[in-house]
Amino acid sequence: MKSVFAGRTGQAALLVGACGLALAFSAAAHAQDAAASAEEEAQPAPPAAEQVAEGNEIIVTASKREQTLQDVPIAVSVTSAKTLEQAQIRDLKDLTSVVPSLRVTQLQSSANTNFIIRGFGNGANNAGIEPSVGVFIDGVYRSRSAAQIGDFPDVQRIEVLRGPQSTLFGKNASVGVISIVTAAPKFDFGGNVEASYGNYDAVVLKGVVTGPVTEGLAVSLAGGLNKRDGYNKDLGTGNDTNERDRWFLRGQALWEPNAQARVRLIGDYSKIDEICCAVVNLQPSTSTVAIRALGGQVNGPNEIYSNRVYSNFDSTNNIENWGASGQVDYDFGPLTFTSITAYRRTNALTNQDSDFSSADLIGVNAQDQAIKTFTQELRVATNMDGPLNFLVGGYYFNENIRQANQLGWGDDARSYANFLIQGLSGGALSVPTLEATFGALEGNPAKYAGQFFAAGQKLDERYRLRNEAFSFFGQADFKIGDRITVTGGVNYTKDRKRYAIDINSTDVFSSIDFDNPAYAPFRRNLLLGGALSRAGVNPSDQAAVAAFATNPATAPTFAAFNAFATANQNNAAVNPLAGLRPLQYLPAAIPVPNSVEPGRTNDDKFTYIVRVAYDLTDDINVYASYATGFKASSINLSRDSRPFASDREALIARGLTVVNQTYGTRFAGPESSTVYEIGLKADWGLVTANLAAFDQRINGFQSNTFTGSGFVLANAGKQSVRGLEFEGTVKPAKGLMLNVGMTYLDPKYDSFILSAVGDLTNTRPAGIPAISSTFGASYDYEFGSGDHLIVRGDFHYESPVQIVEGLPGFLTAGTSVAVAAARPFRREVNEANASITWAMASGFELTAWGRNLTNNRYLLSVFDTPAQPGSISGYTSQPRTYGVTGRYRF
Repeated sequence: MKSVFAGRTGQAALLVGACGLALAFSAAAHAQDAAASAEEEAQPAPPAAEQVAEGNEIIVTASKREQTLQDVPIAVSVTSAKTLEQAQIRDLKDLTSVVPSLRVTQLQSSANTNFIIRGFGNGANNAGIEPSVGVFIDGVYRSRSAAQIGDFPDVQRIEVLRGPQSTLFGKNASVGVISIVTAAPKFDFGGNVEASYGNYDAVVLKGVVTGPVTEGLAVSLAGGLNKRDGYNKDLGTGNDTNERDRWFLRGQALWEPNAQARVRLIGDYSKIDEICCAVVNLQPSTSTVAIRALGGQVNGPNEIYSNRVYSNFDSTNNIENWGASGQVDYDFGPLTFTSITAYRRTNALTNQDSDFSSADLIGVNAQDQAIKTFTQELRVATNMDGPLNFLVGGYYFNENIRQANQLGWGDDARSYANFLIQGLSGGALSVPTLEATFGALEGNPAKYAGQFFAAGQKLDERYRLRNEAFSFFGQADFKIGDRITVTGGVNYTKDRKRYAIDINSTDVFSSIDFDNPAYAPFRRNLLLGGALSRAGVNPSDQAAVAAFATNPATAPTFAAFNAFATANQNNAAVNPLAGLRPLQYLPAAIPVPNSVEPGRTNDDKFTYIVRVAYDLTDDINVYASYATGFKASSINLSRDSRPFASDREALIARGLTVVNQTYGTRFAGPESSTVYEIGLKADWGLVTANLAAFDQRINGFQSNTFTGSGFVLANAGKQSVRGLEFEGTVKPAKGLMLNVGMTYLDPKYDSFILSAVGDLTNTRPAGIPAISSTFGASYDYEFGSGDHLIVRGDFHYESPVQIVEGLPGFLTAGTSVAVAAARPFRREVNEANASITWAMASGFELTAWGRNLTNNRYLLSVFDTPAQPGSISGYTSQPRTYGVTGRYRF
């Protein structure tokens, strides 16, 4: 293992530093043991819930059996219910502030959330991409981001497992798992209710009640409402955006007919109806000038974080998500049989003003998406006192996605395009001129009159994806003596996908073939005019042209210009109309399946894990593991889905190509991951320390890049990351806990030749900070009355990082990819969160809280602005939020 982690600058030093920090924690622990021992003996044991929150005895089920966090030899972070409440973590995207190895971002809509662990992750903005990070709620896999947002009042803990997970989770997750565990119904009556009010008129109401119905049946009902005004003012529509408007209901029943059997049924429904998500302009261009010339507005570069944006219609999100699951557990001697059956449904209606200005350029960008998912898991696990314990199981996954999109021009599109075309041609061309010229050359001068960029012309897109997969998995732990445990596991996954794509365009300008032989005279005149302009002659001044052509000194030059124009009038490589191609924004496409492209993928893979854990002492254990992961092919369900270049000749031979046919990818092939990891876990009572060093590699990483018109989905040849993770806690005094989490990552594209922005081989992937860290402290002071004063704070830091490798779409004329990559679009995160709680013995609690107290603002993402050559836009982070919360437990 030693050679695996050698070879990158600074890593050995960081490892030594982290080990030194662990040793310092150890010394602090031993120094305090003697002083604390007598005090602990004199104190009554705290209630179980409080123990869970304090860290040392956190129970996790990452290994599919209950173990303490310190005993389980897996790189896993656990956030308890107490931390979730005190840190005011509203949904999964807030988890980043307490789990430094995790990054969560919400971008295009309320239905798009991307999860990244150790620098790897994808899945947002394209329903055909299965996320690399799997999200499970009470053992049920949530396949898409819209189904993963929640604000449950009965969350028991959230476990973040790092690295490939396949031998314990039937649904293979190539880079990690987020497992959310909620409290089962209880046979004692109880519950809690909570109300919060914060800035931006934020109102959160939620609660849960649980209790027995009969001796063997208990139920619980949870519900919540989350509303907030948007923190961005849209000066175009007059409304707020980036608001919150969502609610949910969740019911559970737990039936225990006898000591051996348990049945847990869960049903839930949630609704989101929000205006989201605001985009700001980061780099204006001539397109921005055109928008303003039409009376439209776009924010200036000095207004990026002013919380002001411009749209001409609200970007709406109407999302409903519901489902039901049933888990049956039966104990038969040392065996526990488990069945988890689930059906889920997500419906999402969204519409976005995708020109991100108050001008009506893009009149509609709407999506109607429906996802139906059925899963079935069967497993049997042992819990024996002997040296061997094992788990074996099978998993079935069936998903059906239907998606319809509309993308079309608005009322200002024609005037906007005319402004750009006049600018590009120095006033020589215009939309009416092009319409008349193309029509005349095709034999009908009126053919295209008034047809270019007409309002209402659009793309109508239809996508269908059916995914069926099954897997068999198992893992066994074998103890050798009292201190060594050897673990081995295997998973076999078979995945089939069938997809259909049907895209129809009514955009007349996008149907024009600039290489049409009929346009040769027009191209010849443009080539000649361009040459004359470069020679200082105005091609529109006939007298000047005649003088240049007949002057003995310049006549040979004119003849050469004329010869060049004539010889190259049909040369696509120097077509003078090529500069207009970025405005052919809504091209037609070949439907799939067809006689060349069957519209299906079939993948299968064996993955496995080998691990050795050794208890050095009763307080310290170490482990070393090697694991592999797998994710099947992902399908590009976007208008940038294009035939593979390898199918070009066959498509042409069968007459299937369309005007302006381009080639790219329909899908990205499977990605497979491997990780070498060594770790140390120590628990000295008052101090805990967890350290992991890893080398993780993904072959065929599925990269999804927005190009300004759609998403390019392609496989990176190989991407790797080496890193260190440290998590530790110290309790230096009664009621006081200090915690730290640090992650160091050194990522690299080992091979990525065919990226959307050129060859990225041997470069650092963008968006992955070298250092992510969280420092936290909490103090719980108990009064003689039984009341508690609890103060908590944490600080989250991410080192500066370049946000994007390059901007692949509409680069400014003359700008190379290398220059684009160097643009100063960088992110650094410095966020402080804090809360103070008065918890009364009666069960009532009052909390004052604040998130991002320093109002640290940064860019989440950067991309080419749709339909605006040279312009760049981005999403910004959330500003400071604060408020008060009242809670009553009963």
